[in-house]
Amino acid sequence: MIRIGLSGWSYGGWRGRFYPEDLPQRCELAYAAALYGTIEVNGTFYGLQQPASFGRWHDETPPGFVFAVKGPRYITHMRRLRDVCTPLANFLASGLLRLAGKLGPILWQFPASMRYDPARFEEFFRLLPRNTTAAQALARGHGKLRGRAWLAVPGQRRMRHAVEIRHDSFRSGTFIRQLRRHRIALVVADTVDWPLLMDVTADFMYCRLHGSEELYASGYGTEALRRWATRVRTWARGTEPRDAVRVLPRSPPRLRGRDVFVFFDNDAKVRAPPDAAALQAMLRTGPPQARTPATADAPRRRRARRAGAR
Repeated sequence: MIRIGLSGWSYGGWRGRFYPEDLPQRCELAYAAALYGTIEVNGTFYGLQQPASFGRWHDETPPGFVFAVKGPRYITHMRRLRDVCTPLANFLASGLLRLAGKLGPILWQFPASMRYDPARFEEFFRLLPRNTTAAQALARGHGKLRGRAWLAVPGQRRMRHAVEIRHDSFRSGTFIRQLRRHRIALVVADTVDWPLLMDVTADFMYCRLHGSEELYASGYGTEALRRWATRVRTWARGTEPRDAVRVLPRSPPRLRGRDVFVFFDNDAKVRAPPDAAALQAMLRTGPPQARTPATADAPRRRRARRAGAR
């Protein structure tokens, strides 16, 4: 599965340049979700959201759509992973589980001033739930969501986590091995300001393209997008790109392939929407409802051919 999308969807500068001038603001998510296969929820980084908001986001997006959800900065930037069991429970109980099958990876972004502390990260990684049943159990320990906690889980689903680091101390084999042990993805963050590492540490890849020349602002030309398209195809096949920058040697190929998520975060000059659309076109992917009948039917035809071969 390859998903290309945007980091957030509500930006004032996008009005009239991406969103039509006459589009009601309440319709922005539905408009963007009709064009891309995934979007990062950024509001959760700044504060706990309401269950009703998660329910609305679920209902306003098409079948097969997937959200990535950003973990709270209260955990990553303010507490810096110290004593975060209750804050994590609050986050999980705030309505996250209401996304149901549209809940994709959870992104944990750390500040540029935070150095790698193996023991602190080990404790945090052990806390993270790996399925919605475990998340529900942890969410029951919430501390301050009186009357507005959401704990319903309609069937168990797996949960994935990705970590974005911004300090050079994370260029560490110990850190990469720790991520692999916990099956947590290392975010491939493209920017001139933070380490760009492409070590494969999970069964999926998570990329954030912030602008390789100017943070949050510079766009991606055709050649740059072609390089990213090649990398995405290679990761999706279960192997690694030749130009991958790694701390450790390349990991063994994954015969089943890997899911790949790519989010454009170069929104300051309204470059994210066209860049995401261009990469989707190169990869011949897009939102689930936009797939052609031939593309949508391909897995069934492959299974039929394999059955015939047996």
